[in-house]
Amino acid sequence: MRCSQCNKADTKVIESRDVSEGEAIRRRRECTHCGYRFTSYERVEKPQLVVIKSNSNRELYNREKLLAGLLRACEKTSISSVQLNKLLVEIEHELYAIGNQEVTTSKIGDMAMEKLLNLDEVAYVRFASVYKRFTDIAGFEQELSHIRQNNKKN
Repeated sequence: MRCSQCNKADTKVIESRDVSEGEAIRRRRECTHCGYRFTSYERVEKPQLVVIKSNSNRELYNREKLLAGLLRACEKTSISSVQLNKLLVEIEHELYAIGNQEVTTSKIGDMAMEKLLNLDEVAYVRFASVYKRFTDIAGFEQELSHIRQNNKKN
């Protein structure tokens, strides 16, 4: 790696550590020519996911869209931003673990609902109401019944 100060290519790694829950490696480097120290980050480049929408259109996966939906569902709940970010990372890990570069919105929504159900029931119902497009009280009743059945299992 080139030194950002003198542009020489000879640098050495002084320290390495995992950051972002193992998603990246932070390296402290020192130029052997001028002694300048700087930090670099290495991240694994993952293939870009394509999301197949309900109308069969395809678009690139957008983390911010999923995060926005989760944030709306978690408003005024006890879910912290750290928990929410962890949930998002878990969903993304599962999406990449599938090994397919294309994933349906229904698969993403189901994953999010499963994670929310284990985290906060109110957030789960809010997310489900938008994701499943409830048009009447029967949809809510069905989801509440699902929560009750899940609670009996636990």
